[in-house]
Amino acid sequence: MNIIDRAKNILLTPKTEWVTIANEPATLSSLLTSYVLVLAAIPAVASVVGATVLGMGVGSRFVIVSALIAYIMAVASYVITAYVADMLASTFKSEKNLDKSAQLVAYSATASWVASVLSIIPFIGWIGSIAGGIYAIYLLYLGVGPVKKTPEDQRIIYVVVIIVVLVVASLVLGSVLGMLLLTGGALSAR
Repeated sequence: MNIIDRAKNILLTPKTEWVTIANEPATLSSLLTSYVLVLAAIPAVASVVGATVLGMGVGSRFVIVSALIAYIMAVASYVITAYVADMLASTFKSEKNLDKSAQLVAYSATASWVASVLSIIPFIGWIGSIAGGIYAIYLLYLGVGPVKKTPEDQRIIYVVVIIVVLVVASLVLGSVLGMLLLTGGALSAR
């Protein structure tokens, strides 16, 4: 299935799409190269376009570095969250399978990545990000059953733990990358 059809289907008919996904072969690396690297670029590109086209009054170097940090964080968070979701699978009576965890993480993030296109328009971008994030959580909840074979009574807590891991990973990665890239940029400017 091509990337546009998959994104459309996971957003518009998620219950049936998760069943389809659960029966497909995929690997963490195949999803990374064919899906995550493409869709994770949407927030970065949209923020650069929004800042430059609308003249947000910030330097282009800052905008590009911020976009680069966001992109690297999205990709790294995907990998980290897939591994942690898989490590925790048996705790929640779920199937331990890294490739299925990668499918769950990649496809549930679709809503966030697609909604971030609205960040071309700053105020609306925040609303889009919040709405996309909420829908991504819903997608994660819908997908954890068919993809990870998680029992109904374990789904909510498993989803909460995955979200906490994603948030912590994003905060740590953002801090480290921000310091490295911004400090490196400040040093090279001297």
